[in-house]
Amino acid sequence: MVLFLDAAHFVYGAFLGSWWCFARGFIRSPSGRQRFNVLGALAAVSRQVHLFTNETYITAQSVCARLSQRAAFYGPRNVPLTLFLDNARYQRCELVQAHARTLGIDLEFLPTYSPNLNLIERYWRWVKKQCLNAKYHADFATMKTTILQTTALAHHEHAAALASLLTWNFQLFPKTQVIKYTACSILSPQGGFEPPLPVHTPIELVVTCCQ
Repeated sequence: MVLFLDAAHFVYGAFLGSWWCFARGFIRSPSGRQRFNVLGALAAVSRQVHLFTNETYITAQSVCARLSQRAAFYGPRNVPLTLFLDNARYQRCELVQAHARTLGIDLEFLPTYSPNLNLIERYWRWVKKQCLNAKYHADFATMKTTILQTTALAHHEHAAALASLLTWNFQLFPKTQVIKYTACSILSPQGGFEPPLPVHTPIELVVTCCQ
């Protein structure tokens, strides 16, 4: 069983959006910094989403608790469990990795700055579009209720949209090369050379070739 794990932090504030109208329109906007945190695990095949929520912080202990829940849920089926997740500190720390090894869960950490490879990132964008973009909620409780209702009914009322969105198509860059060299000076905007950099200053470039 393959799952994609990630957290979303919904802030009770203004979210930009767009809408078409013939006359100028105005949408009320909430103000504040209250956060509704949602840690989700998306099943790659069934597209079911398992959620944990709070209003404080997502911590390593939160992730460990979710791993235990997933192990208990899938364990009786005797199915190997693999989770893909990003490199957030509360996910990559030794506490989480040791707990995963104890539960027999394989953690696969995605490359840095690669949200395009995490399937649940698309799901969070869809939730924000449905619930927050150019939407007004009278209070924080109303916003939370809207998000929870949307996620609870998503695979029934929006099955076609999610089936199209949560496909296994990922943007890859197979010809990425890392080039390292030592630079002694840099060209200034005026056309001359700036003072030289310290000797043997390493500079790393990532060159991506797209077909």
